[in-house]
Amino acid sequence: MPFAKLGLSSPLVQALTELGYQTPTPIQQQAIPVVLAGKDLVATAQTGTGKTGAFVLPLLERFSKQGELRGKRIRALILVPTRELAIQVEASVAEYAKHLPLTSLAVYGGVDTQPQKERLIEGIDILVATPGRLLDLAHQRAVHFDELEALVLDEADRMVDMGFVDDIHKIMVRLPEHRQNLLFSATMSHEVRALAHGFSDSKKTDTAVEISITPSVRAAATIEQWLITVDKDNKSALLSHLINEQQWDQALIFVEKKHSAAKLVAQLEKRGIKADSIHGGRSQAMRETVLGQFKSGELKYLVATGVAARGLDIDELSRVVNYDLPFPPEEYIHRIGRTGRASASGEAISLVDISDFKNLCAIEKRLNSVIERREIEGFPVRKEVPVSKLNHVKKGKR
Repeated sequence: MPFAKLGLSSPLVQALTELGYQTPTPIQQQAIPVVLAGKDLVATAQTGTGKTGAFVLPLLERFSKQGELRGKRIRALILVPTRELAIQVEASVAEYAKHLPLTSLAVYGGVDTQPQKERLIEGIDILVATPGRLLDLAHQRAVHFDELEALVLDEADRMVDMGFVDDIHKIMVRLPEHRQNLLFSATMSHEVRALAHGFSDSKKTDTAVEISITPSVRAAATIEQWLITVDKDNKSALLSHLINEQQWDQALIFVEKKHSAAKLVAQLEKRGIKADSIHGGRSQAMRETVLGQFKSGELKYLVATGVAARGLDIDELSRVVNYDLPFPPEEYIHRIGRTGRASASGEAISLVDISDFKNLCAIEKRLNSVIERREIEGFPVRKEVPVSKLNHVKKGKR
């Protein structure tokens, strides 16, 4: 089905064609008509499925037929959990709207507010924002919401995990009661569903349309997953060995804590491997610089905490490495979802020591499969990691 069949006009279709997109993804096929119709939507879609286009494209289509905005007003607000995601989503909006007279802006913390306030003076059609910075701008009366038509909560489960629920409610009480509400989430927990119910328009008689594209516990079939058991004190040496011996062209390497990121970068550099890191402790300007270098290929190895798990979009990323296994299991899915995107092949490698065993069991239970184990010569394991037993039955139970 071509994009035009979904009700998108020629300027949007032309932009999509120039970007190399020929046919809509499943989430786009289902969501675009719903959003165009002005209905509320609650969608569960795994990262990498094209969900940004699912809400941005129909909003642009609707706004292209409307008049000018007053100063400091916005038509749509897209709330996102991280600065990286704000930048990424706004970049997509700008690409899709390149042949339309519509404006977009990303506002986020860690940078000076003045340039953002100056951009808002003329009014912005689509504003992408992190909750904290948006509240700051609202308190300074740099943005008004009386002409807002649509609210989008993107990565809602991540918003909940990062403790943004209170900020979201503070924002929602400032918005017009009669508006379109769109919620997109990779998982649908009780907390996320409560958030969805809490921002519904009480004046609407119909309930929100619900769409679920892929179960959150599955990884893309195009991702080859495997692991290596290793003693914790050998992890950095093993990672260096893999990079050099297998001649990895690029790798996104996840760690759990920001101090671990800096330490690993130093360990790799001692072995002649140039790497850099992004985490919450680095300035926004530095994070943007490092991300730009990684996306361009200038930087081959990027060590990241979970802050980048959903805000990093790189075409044809070869592999993701879990230097530390994450918890909860859903985070593993989101991490490895950085590779194997848009039907391309990818590789997800995990370095697992004995302390990771419980996390490994939880991940394999969610995957409903045992991840393939491989051995690397020269790295014997002193503390063996048991094999998960997915079908284990306790004694006395049948």
